Amino acid sequence: MPQPPSDAPAVKGTLAGLRPEALAALSVEALSANGNGDGSGARRRRKPLGVVFWVAVGWLGLLVLMSVLAPVLPFLKDPSAIDPDAIRDGPSAAHWFGGDDGGRDVFARVIFGGRVSLFIGVVAVGAGMLVGGLIGLTAGYFRGRYERLVMSAMDVMLAFPALVLALALVTFLSTPGSQGGSIGIVTTALAILAVPALARITRASTLTFSQREFVLAARSLGAGHRRILRREILPNVVPPMLSFSLLAIAVVIVAEGALSFLGLSVKAPQPTWGNLIASGRPVIEQAPHIALIPSAVMFVTLLALNLAGDTLRERFDVREGQL
Repeated sequence: MPQPPSDAPAVKGTLAGLRPEALAALSVEALSANGNGDGSGARRRRKPLGVVFWVAVGWLGLLVLMSVLAPVLPFLKDPSAIDPDAIRDGPSAAHWFGGDDGGRDVFARVIFGGRVSLFIGVVAVGAGMLVGGLIGLTAGYFRGRYERLVMSAMDVMLAFPALVLALALVTFLSTPGSQGGSIGIVTTALAILAVPALARITRASTLTFSQREFVLAARSLGAGHRRILRREILPNVVPPMLSFSLLAIAVVIVAEGALSFLGLSVKAPQPTWGNLIASGRPVIEQAPHIALIPSAVMFVTLLALNLAGDTLRERFDVREGQL
């Protein structure tokens, strides 16, 4: 009979000396290489992100940079300063976006309003992703009665109309008798609103990856639940969550604008895109720029968030043919 290669005992001894975590890592690398031929074919087959994606990212980056640096930008006027000559005045060299009904610079108020609207969107979605991600990750991995219980609660929250639930949360969290909410109250209400959708997205991704070969290999080699969740599943679940979070930020910004129209969001003189549009509604025939310019900025921002989110979602989408 043919004899095995002389280095087989050495290889066996080397593998026997490895810890289960190291063996799991080797299994993942081997499975990745076998699944893609040379391991780099999937990367080569990926389409480029495209010009539209980078234009959207450029707009978002510029907007975030101007919002963060708004207090120190030399060309930005005081958003609360009143110029009697600029009352309902259209765009000009002195006031790039014109003046509002009180003579304040619309350009400055749009930038400072972006600070609040983007803060509410990012923080609300971040908090919702933290809570909803934890719920979806554990529900998709452990399954059973726990999954049925927590996902039933998420389904109940999703059954409520989003705007009605937001109104109820803001009213419940606000001081009795008040007609508006603070930044913290509005952010908390919209974060609660974002939890169920993010939980379902995370659960769906976890269900996909929890049955992959590298997870089964890690489990068969003795890896615990905590290590599998932290090292094997979470890194694969985070990219789809981040791509969906861009779409969620756009939804939250629209929800804040809807609350502003109903008088339950952040109150003036603190500007947000929502209350800027709401303040320009009564004089839209005499000075349409007061409402239309903030609306245009919000529209372009939401479009950029949706384009960037859709591109990233397609890039990180897991299809059955790739399993």
